[in-house]
Amino acid sequence: MRISQDFAPTGPDTGRTARRRPARGRAAAALTAAVAFALVLTGCGGGDGPAPKSASGKSSADADRVEPLAAPPAPQLPVTVDSADGTKVTIGSTDRIVPLTGSLSEIVFTLGFGKQVVARDITATFEQAEKLPVVTRAHDVSAESVLSLKPTIVLADTTTGPSEAIDQIRDAGIPLLVVEPAKGLDDVGRRIDTVAEALGVPSAGTELKERTEKRIADVQKSIPDHADGKKPRVAFLYLRGSASVYLLGGAESGASSLLEAAGAVDAGKESGLSKDFTAITSEALAKAAPDAILLMTKGFESVGGMDGLVKIPGIAETPAGMDRRVVTVDDGVLLNYGPRTDRVLTEIVEQLYAKGGKGQ
Repeated sequence: MRISQDFAPTGPDTGRTARRRPARGRAAAALTAAVAFALVLTGCGGGDGPAPKSASGKSSADADRVEPLAAPPAPQLPVTVDSADGTKVTIGSTDRIVPLTGSLSEIVFTLGFGKQVVARDITATFEQAEKLPVVTRAHDVSAESVLSLKPTIVLADTTTGPSEAIDQIRDAGIPLLVVEPAKGLDDVGRRIDTVAEALGVPSAGTELKERTEKRIADVQKSIPDHADGKKPRVAFLYLRGSASVYLLGGAESGASSLLEAAGAVDAGKESGLSKDFTAITSEALAKAAPDAILLMTKGFESVGGMDGLVKIPGIAETPAGMDRRVVTVDDGVLLNYGPRTDRVLTEIVEQLYAKGGKGQ
């Protein structure tokens, strides 16, 4: 399982596909279901209301909008592309697009196809998509809702489910492309290229990919040198307080690539956690010994902010807990690894290296 805002999960990845779930995926799916239920209880979606604040009090309103390309070219269709689940898909029209994850919606809108998108997944939380009808129920796709909108192309990833819904959409004759989920920065360009090719605008994909990669590189140039020669150790925690979900991220959580790009060490991964997530224990936190903690904004809020965070067993005894040092990023964008990744990285860098730390 890889828990992300896309939550079927990308992640953050069960290893399951939209059509077939291997044994490892079935085992991970049980934990995924519990966390997905927790997300529903605490309201992971949305886009209504004021922009949330980071732990520093800084508004993250910039992350609530996407920035479309200025003049995307007209689609050259039809095209036939390879789907990640082993099928070939022919797309003849982009008039009515349904992306079934928030990160895919982000790419579609940024490529300039926002006016053609007719529905959204609950995880598409940015402003331009917020008025679209939602075609998921607790992160599961409603095939009936999708089909009622008469889409000309549906975009999913390998974590989209249930498989029966995917089959029903395809059996109705709708072109449905499955895309491999993103697990790190190396996947940003690949996903943009894949979606752009399917929409018949490969040159726009190249332009967006180059823009995104340049912006990420520019952010990395702003990372300060480490005076003591040591990189900060940062633990990624997934929290949903009202559902008693408290998880420590490991090598497969989806956050390692971001933390490393920000000049930090993934404390969970470095402590030997090779899987995606493990239940938080005092022992695991002591071994990870994070200097700072990375959280999704709603997770931080769900435990009552800093005062509630340090009440979780083991947190107060870590260097991060003693210094009350946290970094928060909006749920709807943190692990998308899409065109807004530079903004995510900027938030992490600004909070992580601010004088005195965050959350004080």
